[in-house]
Amino acid sequence: MAAMRSDEVKKGYQRAPNRSLLRSLGVTDREMELPFIGIANAYNNIVPGHIHLRQLTEKVKEGVAAAGGVPFEFGVIGICDGIAMGHEGMRYSLPSRENIADSIELMVQAHRFDGLVCVGTCDKIVPGMLMAAARCNIPTVILTGGAMLSGNLDGKDLSLIDIFEGVGKVAAGSMSEKALCDLECCAMPGCGSCQGLYTANTMACMTEAMGMSLSHCAATPAVDAGKLRLARESGEAIIPLVKKQVKPRDIITKKSLRNAIRVDMALGGSTNTVLHLMAIATEAEVPLSLDDFSEIAETVPHICYMQPSGPHSMQTLHRAGGIPAVFKQLEKHLDNCPTVSGKKISDIAKSAIIRNDEVIRPIKNAINAAGGLRIISGSLAPDGAVVKSAGVPKEMWKHAGPARVFDGEEAGMKAILGRKIKEGDVVIIRNEGPRGAPGMPEMLSPTSAIMGLGYKKVVLLTDGRFSGGTRGPCIGHIAPEAAIGGPLAFVKDGDIIAMDLHKKTLELQVAAKDLAGRKKNWKPPVKPLTGVLARYAKTVEQANRGAVQR
Repeated sequence: MAAMRSDEVKKGYQRAPNRSLLRSLGVTDREMELPFIGIANAYNNIVPGHIHLRQLTEKVKEGVAAAGGVPFEFGVIGICDGIAMGHEGMRYSLPSRENIADSIELMVQAHRFDGLVCVGTCDKIVPGMLMAAARCNIPTVILTGGAMLSGNLDGKDLSLIDIFEGVGKVAAGSMSEKALCDLECCAMPGCGSCQGLYTANTMACMTEAMGMSLSHCAATPAVDAGKLRLARESGEAIIPLVKKQVKPRDIITKKSLRNAIRVDMALGGSTNTVLHLMAIATEAEVPLSLDDFSEIAETVPHICYMQPSGPHSMQTLHRAGGIPAVFKQLEKHLDNCPTVSGKKISDIAKSAIIRNDEVIRPIKNAINAAGGLRIISGSLAPDGAVVKSAGVPKEMWKHAGPARVFDGEEAGMKAILGRKIKEGDVVIIRNEGPRGAPGMPEMLSPTSAIMGLGYKKVVLLTDGRFSGGTRGPCIGHIAPEAAIGGPLAFVKDGDIIAMDLHKKTLELQVAAKDLAGRKKNWKPPVKPLTGVLARYAKTVEQANRGAVQR
């Protein structure tokens, strides 16, 4: 094997002080000759998706040592979006993605690791890890921690979204607070990321689809013994990658990112994947734009009807064959890219078994001929917006209605729960974009309240984000955002907004001269900011560029 990066801290008489510190950790003479592998562990005991990661990391370290490496574990932060949802804390979630990438880069570069295994789950943690892998570009394997098992009450499978939508049902008077409490106590039975194809699990699927994790990693549940085996195998897999110098930028390419988008469309995944895949592409110096998502959406069908739009949980997807089985159904659409396992996508697809073709449908029996996400644009979103079309009822693919404008989520939520919204309204929650919020918070509380209250013809638009748990006609990532003078800033109550998902358009039906008059008197909102959010607001790009920091 060629000279290792870690030789910079352990070779030659000049490095005697460095070696002395390593010896204080218990590193032996034999281990000084082996590859040093960093293990980025997102374990904590506030995030359900992370509470089991300590055990998985121990198996990773066993695998590294058995394969001939020396594992060094370090910590990575993680925010639970569900706990942060609906209050000021949600503004900190997206900025944490960059913090995670930065912290891993700092540890990798300072300690000159030869390889890296990232152990994480949940919405911003896995994207941040992938960004760090692409940025540092040393051999890397990602181990995603797996989904939580479904909750159950009276024979009905439950997930977190049942609780969020239950809030709306209580407000509507169709559910008692006691019944909501019963749901609350049953919905989340243990460790793992939330059960459906929300952002955390979608990003796990994207990681496997782009080749950065081992086969079956995405869908194997957190509590399944198979996850322990995958952890051990992930530790073992990093050593051949180090010896062959297979780096993330050999895996994360234009073709592999497009494979990830294709799998995203087939699954009907979270709108947040648009932000995250573009951010990962930026770190890998791969050109990727909204046009790639739009083009692929027209050619790859939606074949898995996953929660929250459909009935199937991640556990069901796992039992049906997982992402390899999705590869098998999509094989003619996928590029034959390499993966960290050493196998190519076509090898994985050919050996996969589809155990339930009602869960992972053949293309001829697709749920929709087009993919589960749509990029739309128009006078209200000149630089684009994103909608999970898989979660929108067909009767709402085309709609025009009066705007109900709210400056911020809190005001919008108050009006929704107060039954101030009428059927046909287009609810606008603005100044929640990357800079305006800042931090581009998710809007799961308003979207779930609308569903729980029983509205059928209400559209929700925002320059913020939506949780992967969102369903219904909800359009997010509107760019440019209101806070920098995007068209959303000039909408008034009663303006007619027209949405057409067939034509992929979003239009503000206001005369140009009226709009020009509104712009003359507009002043950008100013918020007192300190710390992380102040720095973030100064450097963050718009949503159509992945909300990366520059």
